[in-house]
Amino acid sequence: MGSRRNFLEKLTVSAIGIPLLYNSTSLFAATESAYEGPMLRVAIMGLGSYGTRVAEAMQSCKRAKLVGVISGTPSKVEAWQAKYGVPKKNCYNYENFDKIKDNPDIDAVYVITPNGLHCEQSIRVAKAGKHVICEKPMAINAEEGQKMVDACKAANVKLLIGYRMHFEPKTVEVIRMRKAGEFGKPKFFQGLSGFVIGDPSQWRLNKKLSGGGAMMDIGIYSINGARYMLGEEPIWVTAQETKTDPVKFKEGIDETIQFQMGFPSGAVASCLSTYAMNNLDRFFMTAEDGYVEMWPSTGYGPIEGSTHKGKLTQPHITHQTLQMDGMAQLIFENVQPIVPVDGEEGVKDMKIVDAIFKAAKTGDKIAL
Repeated sequence: MGSRRNFLEKLTVSAIGIPLLYNSTSLFAATESAYEGPMLRVAIMGLGSYGTRVAEAMQSCKRAKLVGVISGTPSKVEAWQAKYGVPKKNCYNYENFDKIKDNPDIDAVYVITPNGLHCEQSIRVAKAGKHVICEKPMAINAEEGQKMVDACKAANVKLLIGYRMHFEPKTVEVIRMRKAGEFGKPKFFQGLSGFVIGDPSQWRLNKKLSGGGAMMDIGIYSINGARYMLGEEPIWVTAQETKTDPVKFKEGIDETIQFQMGFPSGAVASCLSTYAMNNLDRFFMTAEDGYVEMWPSTGYGPIEGSTHKGKLTQPHITHQTLQMDGMAQLIFENVQPIVPVDGEEGVKDMKIVDAIFKAAKTGDKIAL
């Protein structure tokens, strides 16, 4: 198995129904038969497998449209021009994309490149006056993430992070239930995130480009999931690293990390992030009055889950379609998702990642 993208792709099914959009307290259907509001015009930077997935999903969006591309591979640019009708004037490479500043037909750039490039590229987009949508993890550490937040604020543009699960219907319903007190006081969360990675030459196993191994790629889902399932921010972490293949997983590339988080209420989380095991992608949360289990919990879909009240039955809709329509609504109407997707949310996750790496290295309990 070559990558997380391939792993998650196996879980994907075709979208059904109408895109759902969310505000901070409710789930509602966007039933307008012919949407006539503002359209978020997006250029995708990085035309790899996930960039392609986003482009395909955007064909079903009502509020967002693919209008531009940024790539270092001319053949990919030409292929996308032909497939998606992207005009030549909206095509750029990594050297000249600062010129989008002079292009009024692009509102935002979705940065879908290796993690180690996110900070510099996002800051350049912000300085060009365009909104930034950046795939997670937003950067390779919290310091870089904060630089991105500061640059976007200085440029008066939005910085949004690709948290597609914050728009996913079953996930949104679980968060709604938790906020409504239907579980009672949350007590414990377990997150299992990982798969067996292939191709040892890929960028995800290159420290400079990835910033780490499984934790950056897939473990961040359990970090973010613990936060939105429990509804709190952790105050400490502990972590233990296991490495069975130091040739494949070189210095700075984590193979498997078990980590624990403690929360102000006394709730705890126990999580696993790995590039060495399959059959994971599972969330479980138990509380005083109920529980929820989701398996798969973060794959491209369909998400499956049940609570003490029964099976979650919300429809599967392509996550990236929901995400991009939701982000367009956020930018134009300030309709916020049930969990934030802004740069500050991304920095919170990166601070926890930094602390987990420190805890795994030192054996210490790290306060946050």
